[in-house]
Amino acid sequence: MTERRIRVLVVDDSPTVRGHLADVLRGDPQFDVIAEAGDGHTAIQLCTTLRPDVMTLDLALPGINGLGVTEHVMAHAPTPILIVSASMNRGDVLDTYAALAAGAVDVLDKARASEPDWEQRFLAAVRMASRIKVITHPRARLAGLGATRRATPSAAPPITPHARRVELVAIGASTGGPGALVEVLSALPASPPAPVVVLLHIDAAFAVPFADWLTTASGRTVTVARHGEPLQAGRILFAPPDRHLTVAGRRVTLVTSPPRHHCRPSIDVLFESVAAEYGDAAVAAVLTGMGRDGAAGLLDIRRAGGRTIAQDEATSVIWGMPREAIALGGAESVLPLDQIGPAIARLVTP
Repeated sequence: MTERRIRVLVVDDSPTVRGHLADVLRGDPQFDVIAEAGDGHTAIQLCTTLRPDVMTLDLALPGINGLGVTEHVMAHAPTPILIVSASMNRGDVLDTYAALAAGAVDVLDKARASEPDWEQRFLAAVRMASRIKVITHPRARLAGLGATRRATPSAAPPITPHARRVELVAIGASTGGPGALVEVLSALPASPPAPVVVLLHIDAAFAVPFADWLTTASGRTVTVARHGEPLQAGRILFAPPDRHLTVAGRRVTLVTSPPRHHCRPSIDVLFESVAAEYGDAAVAAVLTGMGRDGAAGLLDIRRAGGRTIAQDEATSVIWGMPREAIALGGAESVLPLDQIGPAIARLVTP
């Protein structure tokens, strides 16, 4: 029996770029380019009428831009969206984060399309995006910066603090992570009693301003971690791109050792150092994401006596990393997204 081809809508305002992306997809028998669009209005119309399996979307579009397209589509015709855009200016980068929080599943930097492996990475990203089951997102729930899914409250038992004072919180996320991180951080105290370290798998070209966007979207001050800086209460630090973030001597250490699970920074590398440095004084959470990064590290933290949380399947954009963490026995608690922030807040509050 012939496998069903993946139906793709390609959206880009440049006919040259649009044609190239379509040609790359047509060169793989797994894909069927069902339509192309060069502006936001046409993209919305075609997506609504044709209902593709996945849409590749540029952000810089005439008329309705890519963020507006994402918000409309995810509110009215939920479709997996892969952002394929260039990080040309700060506004485009911030729109990228907002689109990810509004329901787009991943981002790929088209400015690197000349690299030898870019076309294969593009095909793999489209293939991955097409497999994600997306949901309807309310429009502009995050004060005009996009939207994140809200979990249906469950009857999961609350996490209660133990006698050991929490000295560090570590959170890792991947696909679906921008919206999930906003949800979690928004529930923490404005000045957390313990330092918080956040790691997100995201294309390096879009990573640097992410801390600023996360600050605006969550209402919590987030800064990019610097090598050697102390880990202090009240600080929320974001792992910079292309270096592993570890902790040693109650300070941040940035290293360029090889990627783990094809990732640098890696959640496992961070969590392993957290387990060694903080032991039972740590709290860690693995949020939505593809693959298994963070699973073994979460188990290390649990074995060291720390408190560990994994996001549940129902509220994860991709239930890959949390599932692997649960399967290994690394998750003490499995919670829907809207309960993770409050649970961490209870654990860190003296």
